[in-house]
Amino acid sequence: MRRLTVALALLATLGSGSFLGSQAVSADRATSGHGRGTNILVVGIDSRAGLSAAEKRRLHVGGKGCNCTDVMMLVHLSQDQRRASVVSIPRDSYVEYAGTAGTTGGTGEAGPPRLGKINGAYALGGGPLTVRTVEKATGLRIDHYLETGFTGFEQAVDNLGGATVCTDRPLKDENSGLDIGAGVHHTDGNSTLRYVRARHVNLRPGDLGRVRRQQRVVTDLLGRLTAEGALDGPVNTARTARALLKSVRTDEGTDLRDLVRIGWALGRLRADRTEFATVPIRLFDHRVPGVGSTLVWDEPRSAALWQALGADRPITGDARIQPVPETAAATNPTGIAVRVDDAAVAAALRGSGFVVTDTSKSAPAVRPAGPPVISYPAGREEDAATLAAALPGSRLRAVPKDDKFFDVTVGTRPVVVKTVTYDRNVADGAPVTADRLRCAGTPARPEPALASQTGSVAKSSR
Repeated sequence: MRRLTVALALLATLGSGSFLGSQAVSADRATSGHGRGTNILVVGIDSRAGLSAAEKRRLHVGGKGCNCTDVMMLVHLSQDQRRASVVSIPRDSYVEYAGTAGTTGGTGEAGPPRLGKINGAYALGGGPLTVRTVEKATGLRIDHYLETGFTGFEQAVDNLGGATVCTDRPLKDENSGLDIGAGVHHTDGNSTLRYVRARHVNLRPGDLGRVRRQQRVVTDLLGRLTAEGALDGPVNTARTARALLKSVRTDEGTDLRDLVRIGWALGRLRADRTEFATVPIRLFDHRVPGVGSTLVWDEPRSAALWQALGADRPITGDARIQPVPETAAATNPTGIAVRVDDAAVAAALRGSGFVVTDTSKSAPAVRPAGPPVISYPAGREEDAATLAAALPGSRLRAVPKDDKFFDVTVGTRPVVVKTVTYDRNVADGAPVTADRLRCAGTPARPEPALASQTGSVAKSSR
C-alpha cells in the first residue's frame, strides 16, 4: 500500500503549486466501488500562496500562479482490482465547464455554456467544479478527489532517496530551471520537480512531452518501492495513509479507510497491469479569443477511451483509442528536409509530407549497386528512422554535415516507398503499460503475485 499512497501523492504533486485548502466535492461520493471500478481524480494546483521568496527561488517557481490545476490525472481501479489505468488530462484541454450556463438579459432564458481550459475550472469553483467538469467531459463518475502542491512532491522524492529520469537528448527549459544532458540521471526532489514541470523544452515542447515525463517518474518510483518490499501488512499501510493525509487534501467522501482499501489493491498489481495514457488530441494549438492556445480532444478516440474505462476494460491494445498505422513515423516528416536523386522516389516521399528537393538531374549515370543509401546529419537518428521507415531496406549512414539535409542516393534495386503516418499522440501519449514506460537501462522491478487471478511502389526513372 505504501507503494500506492506515495504514488498518489506524487501524482497529485507533479508540477503543481501549493494547495489552497481542503475542498469538499460532495457527500454523495462517499460510497466508492459502485458501478464498474473506482475513479480517483488527482490534481496539483498552480499557486505560489504560502511560499516564501527563498522557497520560490529554490523551487524555480517565480512568477504568478494561476490558482488553477496544473496537473490532472484520472486513476481508474478495475472492479476486480487486477488493473489500474492512469489517464493524464492536459491542463490546456478545451472543454465546457459544468453548470456555468448563465442567463440572457432579463428573459431568464439559459445562455450559452462557458468553455475554456480545463485547468480554469478550479479558479471558478475549486475542487467541486473541477470534479463536475471532468465528469461532464468524460462521462465518468469521480469517486475520490486528491489535491496537493510543489513542496510535497519535492519532499516525497527526497524521502524516497531521489528518482530516476531519462532523456535521449539534452533537455533545457529556463522556465522550470531544467538543464540535463542525454542519458539516465539520478535526481533529488528539486531536480525531479524541474524535470516534470518543464513545458518549454527544446525537444517536443508542450504538455504531452511533460506528461510522459511525469508518468515515467511515477513508474520509476513505484518500481523502487516495490523493490524495497514496502507491502508488509495493513498496519504499515494505514501508517502510510495517515502520512499521506498530511500533505494531500481529499474531498469529504474520502477518508483513511478509502486510501487503505485503494492502496492495498493497487499495491498488489504487476507492472504490466498498470496502464498510463494521455487523452488523444486532435488540435494541438487551437486558438480561442480570450482563452489563448488550447488542446482539442480527438472526439472519437477520447470517447473510446472514456467508454473503455466506463466499461472497466483495458485501454492498452484498443485500436479505437490508439489506431495502429501501417507504417508509423517516430517524428514528423514535415520537419525533415530531403534531397533525392530520383524523381519518382522524390514525388512519393513528398506525398508523405517530407520536404523534398528533387536532385535527379545531377544523379550519376551509373547507379551504385544495392538499396538506397540515406546520408543524414549525425545526431538526428530519430528523423533518420522516420525516413528509413518510408524507404524500407535502405541503408543508413551518419555523416558530419553542416547543412540540415538528408540525402537519398537511389541504387540499382527497385525502391518501395511506404506512406508513413506521424501521430503525435503515439509519440508522447499512447496507452502503455508501466513495464514498457520505464527508462531504458534501469532494472525491471520485481513483481508481486496477483491475489488470484499502405505503401506505394515508386518506379525509378533510371
